[in-house]
Amino acid sequence: MPELPRDPLPPLPEHPPLPAPMRWLLLAFAVLCLVMGVIGIVVPGLPTTVFILMAGWAAARSSPRLHAWLWRHRLFGSMLRNWADGGRVSRRAKWSATVLMALCAVILFWTSAPRWAAITACTCMACVLVWLWLRPEPQR
Repeated sequence: MPELPRDPLPPLPEHPPLPAPMRWLLLAFAVLCLVMGVIGIVVPGLPTTVFILMAGWAAARSSPRLHAWLWRHRLFGSMLRNWADGGRVSRRAKWSATVLMALCAVILFWTSAPRWAAITACTCMACVLVWLWLRPEPQR
């Protein structure tokens, strides 16, 4: 069966070069964020999308090779391309964040966490969810 043609990926955004020490710091930050994002795939409550967006931002300014890999990645690429296209967040990512934050809130109130800490954390998560749900969604 012939393979259907894919929509071409949008071009990589270009950024002016930075001094070498800054590039190395940003590259280390990009790798750290990428590792945290990958861990966030399996650890509830640890956000994947935020870390991948930060990794993409840092990689775009420090390593064109890493940035190109992230941009074209099967799992992470769509997050970066959607964000670059007007700060868009998929509905699936919104629901995933909502469910995981609700689970974290339930755990906070069921454990022996101080009530003030649970309320503060839940308030922060609610604010993030409001902001997230107000983000535009990608075009189909």
